[in-house]
Amino acid sequence: MFIGMIIMPFGYDLPGGMWTMFLLTTAVMVISGRQFLQSAWASFLNHHANMDTLVAIGTFTAYFYSIYAMLTHQPVFYESAAFVITFVLLGQVFEEKMKHAASGAVEKLMDLQAKDALVLRDGKMMKIPLTKVEVGDLIRVKPGQKVAVDGIITEGSSTIDESMVTGESIPVAKKTGDAVIGSTINNTGTFMFKASKVGNDTLLAQIVELVKKAQTSHAPIQKTVDKIADIFVPIVIIVAILTFVVWYTLLGASLVNAMLFAVSVIIIACPCALGIATPTALMVGTGRSAKMGILIKNGEILEAANSIKTVVFDKTGTITVGKPRVTDIIGDQQKVLEVAVNLEATSEHPLAAAILNKAKEAGIVAHEAQNFTAIEGKGIQAQISNKKAFIGNQRLLTDYQLDDQTAAKMVQLQNEAKTVVIVGFDDKIIGLIAVQDTPKKSSAAAIAALKKRGLRTVMLTGDNKHVARAIADHVGIDEVIADVLPGDKADKVKELQQQAPLAFVGDGINDAPALTTANVGIAMGSGTDIAIESGGIVLVKNDLLDVVRALELSQKTFNRIKLNLFWAFIYNTLGIPVAAGLFSGLGLILSPELAGVFMALSSISVVASSLLLNRVKLTHTAPAV
Repeated sequence: MFIGMIIMPFGYDLPGGMWTMFLLTTAVMVISGRQFLQSAWASFLNHHANMDTLVAIGTFTAYFYSIYAMLTHQPVFYESAAFVITFVLLGQVFEEKMKHAASGAVEKLMDLQAKDALVLRDGKMMKIPLTKVEVGDLIRVKPGQKVAVDGIITEGSSTIDESMVTGESIPVAKKTGDAVIGSTINNTGTFMFKASKVGNDTLLAQIVELVKKAQTSHAPIQKTVDKIADIFVPIVIIVAILTFVVWYTLLGASLVNAMLFAVSVIIIACPCALGIATPTALMVGTGRSAKMGILIKNGEILEAANSIKTVVFDKTGTITVGKPRVTDIIGDQQKVLEVAVNLEATSEHPLAAAILNKAKEAGIVAHEAQNFTAIEGKGIQAQISNKKAFIGNQRLLTDYQLDDQTAAKMVQLQNEAKTVVIVGFDDKIIGLIAVQDTPKKSSAAAIAALKKRGLRTVMLTGDNKHVARAIADHVGIDEVIADVLPGDKADKVKELQQQAPLAFVGDGINDAPALTTANVGIAMGSGTDIAIESGGIVLVKNDLLDVVRALELSQKTFNRIKLNLFWAFIYNTLGIPVAAGLFSGLGLILSPELAGVFMALSSISVVASSLLLNRVKLTHTAPAV
């Protein structure tokens, strides 16, 4: 390029003249240009044409013509071929560097991991590499150290900075029995904990895996782009041939000029920018969301989130804290609690936990109940002292009767947003237990923000309509669908989907089918593993405002993809007529070298546009990692 464009035009020559240029260009074509030729040939064998096809045809046409021109003592264009390949590769280098910057979220997450741990082995504390830590190991963490893996505190207490995983900046107080997350930082106290998840099972490892999958996935819009590129390349080749024919045969241009116009068309039309418009924006968007504690699993979810019109919420653990407490006991408190605790002793339901906690406070210990049977959609029954005992919801009233006074008390408790559990023994109802679960602090603000965005909000719960309506009114939800059996949640979601695309937000095992059925499933990070696996978006912080942030960031990322595609299409649409010489009468001519420069700049501009997603302001900001 230096010889052909700077030295020779000023009358200077060099030893070997054209042959030196031939050798230098041949080196560029063989070493740097070979990859384009190989890719183009592979595509041709598969009856396809790609971006490399255009680069290969354009540069090798200029190269072989220059050999012919050199042998017949005509002007050569070796510099055009070498220049275009150099600039295309240079553009790819810059593009790769910017992509690397875009995918930095994964590296930052990986860097959070502790490198070693202080483990109790053979009665001694030993510092061992993280890879050697096993499930069940007892690990000591001192102030300022990182928690090595996920586990449960067995001794001591402290405050832990979990911001690197949850995005929440306020340290969390932890005591014996509390769970700790690997890679978080211990602030004040020293504690021992038992490792429960190590290696690829830790929360951080799962987050890293989710982010990697999201960044390498394709949004459905990318498939459309790939199809367009598949058609676009052959059309460009046809346009280039027509350009050559028109200039050479109809307009009387020289063979050289006609060829240069055709080569310029091929080079400038190379749809590199088109190919990277979607993946770069996807990479930046999912990376930024991961820093905020919002894990978007793939591009399909991101695109689907852009069309959501309704957000459906589970109640317990999603809108509410998920830690209910017993507020009232109607009947003989001792007897009612004794029966209830025996029936709920092995249950993991939040309501059961509340009853067990109340019994513990009252000093009531569970005895062994026998012959447990589930009463579908109603509760459970078992034998206690050879008599039938049962516990469940108000659907039990189809089989058992309440006296008027107790029935009135039940309605009163339900209107106070309390869930009423019916307890029975010896084939009759002996009392009621009222349990209340308060809404999360962020629930009302999140619902208000969603409604401000024009979204319809719905609560879907197995609780009765009185309690559900009271909670919904408290947080501002539009519509309530109550008394839904666990197995029917997915069917209700399907019914709502007939009206508009929806997102479902849940946290329990019984929410998994609904999370999978919804257009976008949003799982709370504090939920069960099955729910998290079923959700397309996972909210690590367990904060409902992250639902708003997730939808907003998805929309902004998808809008950036559309903006990138628009500029990529406009660039090719405007560039081809100029390269074909339509404006040559105005003195506007695009040489192959300049076409290569503009092509490289278009790719760089698209990546730069994607990187700007990191600076886009969200309405509801959240602390970043």
